[in-house]
Amino acid sequence: MSAVQLTYEDCKRILAQERLPRAFVNLDAFDSNARKMFSILEGTGKTMRIASKSLRCADLLGRAFELGGAAAKGVMSFTVEEADFLVRRGFDDILVAYPTARAKDFEILCGLAARGADVSIVCDSEENARALSAAGRAAGVVIQLVVEVDMSLRPAGGAAHLGVRRSTVRTGADALRVARAAEKAGGAAVIGIMGYEAQIAGMADENPFSRALNPARKLIREMSKPDVRRRRESVVSFLRKNGVDLRIVNGGGTGSLDFTSRDDSCTETTAGSGFYCPHLFSYYSNLDLTPAAFFALQASRFPARRMVACNGGGYVASGEAGEDRLPLPWLPKGARLTKLEGAGEVQTPVELPHGVSISPGDPVIFRHAKAGELTERFNELLLISDKDAVGYVPTYRGEGFCFL
Repeated sequence: MSAVQLTYEDCKRILAQERLPRAFVNLDAFDSNARKMFSILEGTGKTMRIASKSLRCADLLGRAFELGGAAAKGVMSFTVEEADFLVRRGFDDILVAYPTARAKDFEILCGLAARGADVSIVCDSEENARALSAAGRAAGVVIQLVVEVDMSLRPAGGAAHLGVRRSTVRTGADALRVARAAEKAGGAAVIGIMGYEAQIAGMADENPFSRALNPARKLIREMSKPDVRRRRESVVSFLRKNGVDLRIVNGGGTGSLDFTSRDDSCTETTAGSGFYCPHLFSYYSNLDLTPAAFFALQASRFPARRMVACNGGGYVASGEAGEDRLPLPWLPKGARLTKLEGAGEVQTPVELPHGVSISPGDPVIFRHAKAGELTERFNELLLISDKDAVGYVPTYRGEGFCFL
């Protein structure tokens, strides 16, 4: 059964009494996306670690776990403070995916370990491993570490770097040095590795904003797969042969869920953005997801024929600057941003297609380019199911938190 999609008339009716701007989530599409993603894992023996940065809403994070059942295991968080918040909200098995060297974060990690919370943190250098281990030893606890292994593609003998810049650890020997540094200091232990193949998971290969580059993107994605599989297996094998007990071998993201779930060296995959399906995730040849998260702006000015100016809307996504990082007008169908103004801080002009008219105060519906970043602009999300409003849930911001 396909997800119930909202029409413009549906949105006008549902939002008639709402203050705008307003962010909202179509739960029917959210649930459909969840079922599709979890179905990819069937028969693989893998579980999914849900990326909290892509949701930034504890209630919807909990909903994702309910939908996933036994296939959903663990959270990938983005800061130590957020991990503490999630533990207090009842979540467990949390991997903080980004290293820290701050004393205050060490204090929080040690406090979590002392309370028996199953929290681990990514580490990508001997220096960081020693610092974390010293903090753990001083507090009388053991901090769990997951070594980040660089999965970027480096053709031509390393002359090119295709992927993200995250870690200097590339081989099993590199990872083992980090593990031994932690062991020697005595207050931390390596329990896993993480290898994020960004040039597969984070590279949309059917991007309508730069079509000429799509063949190259497809080539990079395909070239990367055997390289990633080989190197990840090599690191895992080397560490295990040298006595490192790996409980976690994490890889991937929504964009590589099909590939990573079939990598025998992985114990789990990660996904998050696919639940909301922001517009960048409609440009992957291997995904078939339904837009689930939106925001509505008020049409407040009418500066030209077939044009409205909306209040607010400059919610530009992070990453390499480009047209695809702008929010995408979604409803009415055929609406589009103007080339000269784009999405603005206090107003966003939108060109309307022939035959479409909008009245003052009517909503214009947009999709953000990325997932969780939308929630940083709103205190709550309006939830819609079966084409009707069913309630509100707070975002992290609505609960008073801004973790990064």
